Amino acid sequence: VEIYSLHVDCKVTSRFAHTVITSRIVNRANESQEATFEVELPKTAFITNFSMSIDGEVYPGIIKEKTAAQNEYDSAVSQGQSAGLVKITDRKLEQFHVSVSIAAASKVTFQLTYEELLKRQLGKYELLIKVRPKQLVKHFQIDVHIFEPQGIHFLETDSTFMTNELTEALTKVQNETKAHILFKPTLDQQKKNSELDETLLNGDFVVRYDVKREATAGDIQIVNGYFVHYFAPQEMPVFPKNVIFVIDRSGSMTGRKIEQTRDALLKILQDLRQEDHFSFITFNNKVVEWKSSLLPATEENVASAAALVQTLTARGGTYISGALLAAVGVLEKAEGLPEQSVSMIILLTDGQPTSGERNVEVIQENVQKAINGKYALFCLGFGFDVSYKFLEKMALSNGGIARRIYENADAALQLQGFYQEVATPILMQIEMQYPENSIEGLTKNNFKLFFEGSEIIVSGKISNELDFLPVEIKAQSHMSNFTLKEEANVKEKEQVFQNQKYIFGNFIERLWAYLNIQQLLEEAISAQEEDQKALEAQALDLSLQYSFLTPLTSMVVTKPQQQEELANKPTEAG
Repeated sequence: VEIYSLHVDCKVTSRFAHTVITSRIVNRANESQEATFEVELPKTAFITNFSMSIDGEVYPGIIKEKTAAQNEYDSAVSQGQSAGLVKITDRKLEQFHVSVSIAAASKVTFQLTYEELLKRQLGKYELLIKVRPKQLVKHFQIDVHIFEPQGIHFLETDSTFMTNELTEALTKVQNETKAHILFKPTLDQQKKNSELDETLLNGDFVVRYDVKREATAGDIQIVNGYFVHYFAPQEMPVFPKNVIFVIDRSGSMTGRKIEQTRDALLKILQDLRQEDHFSFITFNNKVVEWKSSLLPATEENVASAAALVQTLTARGGTYISGALLAAVGVLEKAEGLPEQSVSMIILLTDGQPTSGERNVEVIQENVQKAINGKYALFCLGFGFDVSYKFLEKMALSNGGIARRIYENADAALQLQGFYQEVATPILMQIEMQYPENSIEGLTKNNFKLFFEGSEIIVSGKISNELDFLPVEIKAQSHMSNFTLKEEANVKEKEQVFQNQKYIFGNFIERLWAYLNIQQLLEEAISAQEEDQKALEAQALDLSLQYSFLTPLTSMVVTKPQQQEELANKPTEAG
């Protein structure tokens, strides 16, 4: 079975990426064979389309509501047939896998489409394309078109498998607002060496870029009555932070995990700013406060904390509840903290609560009551023995986020990377305001914190014939409260995209739907049961209307001889 053509075609329009992967396979044997299509795509993406065509006959994938699809599938198929077409493979990726039997000398074309909104982290967007054909491919190409009306500030490509020969197959053309990247290696360039038919193409192909930012109140773009507003202020003073690190040192952290935690904490301590205050709480079945109060991040205090970190060892149980409540207690009674500052608790744990209060719902409730909206709680789950659902709900209920730390060689870097994302809060209480009577379906428009290097995105539908869309941004910076105002000329903005030949027409509408679904699903995690159902129902409607494979939908993949398989989107919480 030979893959004779593999094309990855990606169009990024104003951070919204639309990727189509087409694989053409021929069976050169004289009997029927299994042809397999295996693609790794970013977890943050939603699959929107899949089809295979075999000898001119097209078999589409159809997106349906999950339970309905499951019932249909169960009745059509005898139990026990596997339906796991999509599974998480890596901390950034999930894998879509389909195989079909094709007759001798037959051809099959697989095509998969997925979409995602690129998220700005630490000052750049990252488009990740996983390349793993597992064989030499006669016609192989990756074709990326980027159009950013704000202008491209910088653009770089990076790959884990590049050689000097392969670099010759890469071309990059860019002007003020557009970039085109083409990677088209010949068969010879793909080979590990001239004797063997082994491919070099195995790993990540990454495009990183950022856009220019002129306007103070961000940038507004409008297509077909839908708008998107990007806001990422720069060069503003940083709020001092009051951080408590709550570190699990129970028995299961023994060995590499505690070593990696020590390495990461030593680096993070070096990154604290002088105006920050910090403290440590470590816990197993006992909770130990390093100091009874927060200390300023002077050289001396940082050195003394580093000495403590060096001695961290792991044994005993996991008293999560006691440790978090102790952290809140330290923040509550803290004195002499800078008036304008941001307080946060960063929890790192690798297990379930086994000491003290063990009921996760009670822990969530007690922690939320204690924090009472005053501090942000970030939860890092180390490995796969944690209840990620519990950590995610607790973080989202308290103005933070959860992240899984994968037990790889780079775990210390993952921890540091996470800390860098939250290390520089520059705005608080951000409100993005639009004319109420002219906008429908507005996505989330107020945010507790804004960290340098990230981006706020708000999208909505302009409901009546507006000539100008006025926006107002209110926020607190370290120095003052401020208001920014901007007015977008609707006709002019619509014009920007009219003459772009490779833009997929209603991309802002799809971006709006994608953002809405992501936010509704996230909100549902920390909502009460009745609200949860309503939020999920809204997300489901949008998923079906815009044909997105989300955790609430399934894709029914039809095959020859009336065979069916189901594709479901996995989530980090399982």
